[in-house]
Amino acid sequence: MTANATYFGNATWAKEYLDYCHRDAHFRSRWLAAGGDWTDKVVIDLGCGPGNLFATLGGRPRLLIGVDVAGGSLELAAGLGYTAVLADAAHTPFRSQVADIVAINASLHHCDDMKAVLQEGARLVKPNGLLITDHDPQLTAWDYKGLARLMWDARLWVYRATGHGFHKTDSQQLWGLRTEVHHRPGDGVTKELFESTLEPLGFEVRVHPHNHQIGAQALAGDVGPAQWKYRMGNVLSGRDPKAPASALSLMCVARRKTAEKPQAA
Repeated sequence: MTANATYFGNATWAKEYLDYCHRDAHFRSRWLAAGGDWTDKVVIDLGCGPGNLFATLGGRPRLLIGVDVAGGSLELAAGLGYTAVLADAAHTPFRSQVADIVAINASLHHCDDMKAVLQEGARLVKPNGLLITDHDPQLTAWDYKGLARLMWDARLWVYRATGHGFHKTDSQQLWGLRTEVHHRPGDGVTKELFESTLEPLGFEVRVHPHNHQIGAQALAGDVGPAQWKYRMGNVLSGRDPKAPASALSLMCVARRKTAEKPQAA
């Protein structure tokens, strides 16, 4: 939580994240296919950061709430139209079953307890409402082996030597990596995590593996193309890079079932 507050609370770093991450047409297409237009809906965005999700999707929500632990990011989100709430995504101050959509984008792997955040998000969803998560690393895709694992461990030295990478300074990179507590070989989200957490809470759960350069087709089972470095990582780990288990991320679209009415005697 300290790393998240530090990294995403830095005004310069948060602005870079808002400008460059989760802003492409594939991302927008995938989210609109999953949740539709947000106009006239009550939306709670857990781990909203500086507001990338709404900045990309647009619409006119009836109420748009962004929850984060990083004050600097929340200031940017508020400027986009969010009602900003400084809180832990696993312990929010809201009543149960108030949201048409609870969105968790690229946030679970930044949280100590991913299951607890999923459970809290589920608590907030209205009957027939949606809990949508995306852009968290799939465990099987990132479980690099052998030479691929050695290359993963050496990647920071390569970035420094070549000058490539998203982060501009060592400090920015250090804090950014500290936030990604579940983004490392042998860790990440799984289909079983979503199903075992959400189905007992009354949700119909659909999980869609995908690489990032794919839009609405991901919901029809198309994982899309992977960048060469990720293909190589899977090949060197002895896996088929085109298989769903090798896809970078999982999108979970879970709908809360409506209570069944008792049948008349």
